[in-house]
Amino acid sequence: MTNRTPEPAYPAKDVAILYGDKELYARIGKVAEQDGGKELVESFEIPIRSGKAWVVKKGQLCRLSTPHGPQVGDLNIFSLHNPRERFWAARTRQLHASHVSVGDRLWSNLPYLRPLVTIVADSLRDYGVDEVGGRCHDLLGTRCDPYVNKLLSGDDFDYQCHSNLVRAVLPYGLTEADVHDVLNVFQVTGLNQDGKYFMASSPSKPGDYFTLFAETDLLCALSTCPGGDLSMHGWGENSAQRMLDTCRPLHVSVYEISNKDEILKGWKESERPGYKGMHGLKLPVFGQ
Repeated sequence: MTNRTPEPAYPAKDVAILYGDKELYARIGKVAEQDGGKELVESFEIPIRSGKAWVVKKGQLCRLSTPHGPQVGDLNIFSLHNPRERFWAARTRQLHASHVSVGDRLWSNLPYLRPLVTIVADSLRDYGVDEVGGRCHDLLGTRCDPYVNKLLSGDDFDYQCHSNLVRAVLPYGLTEADVHDVLNVFQVTGLNQDGKYFMASSPSKPGDYFTLFAETDLLCALSTCPGGDLSMHGWGENSAQRMLDTCRPLHVSVYEISNKDEILKGWKESERPGYKGMHGLKLPVFGQ
């Protein structure tokens, strides 16, 4: 092993392509962090081992928080008007990092590939890298689900994050097939020396938060992970019972920015890259 640091594989010719206008997002972030400058649109708490979906309109702020102490949340994001467009964890991981924070964006799947949200505030942004290589706000892993739980333990359990998200999106006309890979908010993860995925206790405290700016109209869905703060974790009925004491609700608040003309000056709804090709295909023409 050497100390060489490889270059990122997905550089942009202009950093604004990936991160947008830094001055603009600094203004938005300032509003997100302060008490004033925004009006509450909606606020609710998601109980333990549950899920809920809600709408965030373009230009609004969405704040996820841990009012009662450490708790992991699994987040799905859809385009409100076209749910086939949804958050793409793998490409976001390649464009930004395995763990995300202020300035990073969450991108949508093909053929859309545009930022759905930009992260503008994060009380855990200075968590950094811990002594075992763990980082916070995870894109390495995905949601827990009843199928892998059955595979690993032989037990049935209906309140894994996948199931919580399924129940959350059903009222919006979506199904299990629409639930996709997540951002694990407030979750610390990494890869060990053997390249295997590990999870560690959430570092969030009462009042910690993670705030997103909506780049387009969105449907969001969040699960309060049945593993709670992940201070202990495992699979099967016995583990589910042990983890119950580590579970806490999460809180969601949606805000409208008050002085949009000033704060959002220069901002516009995110757009697709504009690829006009046909993947090398030519449409057949009768007689030719």
